Amino acid sequence: MKKIKLLFIFVSSAMLAQNNTNMEVSRALDDWHAAAAMANFKAYFELMTDDAVFIGTDAGENWQREEFMAYAKPHFDKGRAWNFTAVERNIYVGGTNDIAWFDELLDTQMKICRGSGVLKKVDGQWKIAHYVLSITVPNAIVEELVKLKNEKDSLLLVDLRSKY
Repeated sequence: MKKIKLLFIFVSSAMLAQNNTNMEVSRALDDWHAAAAMANFKAYFELMTDDAVFIGTDAGENWQREEFMAYAKPHFDKGRAWNFTAVERNIYVGGTNDIAWFDELLDTQMKICRGSGVLKKVDGQWKIAHYVLSITVPNAIVEELVKLKNEKDSLLLVDLRSKY
């Protein structure tokens, strides 16, 4: 009977720790999105690691943190950046509880988008190390969207292939 109680306590403690970690990660992401909505440049970028990467919806948006800061600064300076609110989120935590990855559906000015990425625990605080933002496309309209993108994507592909 003692073994069962100890096992229950161990499993319960592990589940509680996992739940707390998920809540901390979720809070960091919510705070990051809120900082953008409030155009709080300092708070937004403090929630990213020094070597963070942000990949936006445009094929040319693959930024290291400093490049992303330069892109974002004029938006934040206008007092309005972007407003993303998570409506669904899945969080996965590594075995040592210092790395987490996630995916989320977001309510944005671009309608439903998907964010995904990686957070690292740095000096006891969860920070975004890698973030990918994509616009969701209903399968029923993919063909129509491909037609709209065809010309620009074809030109970009020629350029990208010449560099790769």
